[in-house]
Amino acid sequence: MKTEVYSWRVSTDVKTSLERAARRRKVSLSAVLDMAAQEWLKNSGSEGDDDEKQARLQKAASKCFGSIASGDTRRAETAGETVRQRLRRHHGR
Repeated sequence: MKTEVYSWRVSTDVKTSLERAARRRKVSLSAVLDMAAQEWLKNSGSEGDDDEKQARLQKAASKCFGSIASGDTRRAETAGETVRQRLRRHHGR
């Protein structure tokens, strides 16, 4: 069941062509627009790419993950300063 509404402005020529295509296929204009959108999504490769992109981003980000092993019971409170100190030492700033 379709429940979402989307609207946009098109030129008169595009609207006329879409209406003509709908009449020719004996379907509603919304059906033609739905078919066009589905076809575009299929051809654009947008589905599945997000999963691959997320996997690449997570792999790259995992190189930055780590832990601070200090035995300090106040580690959570001082973590920010500890990280800044390590970054300064690492980058020479």
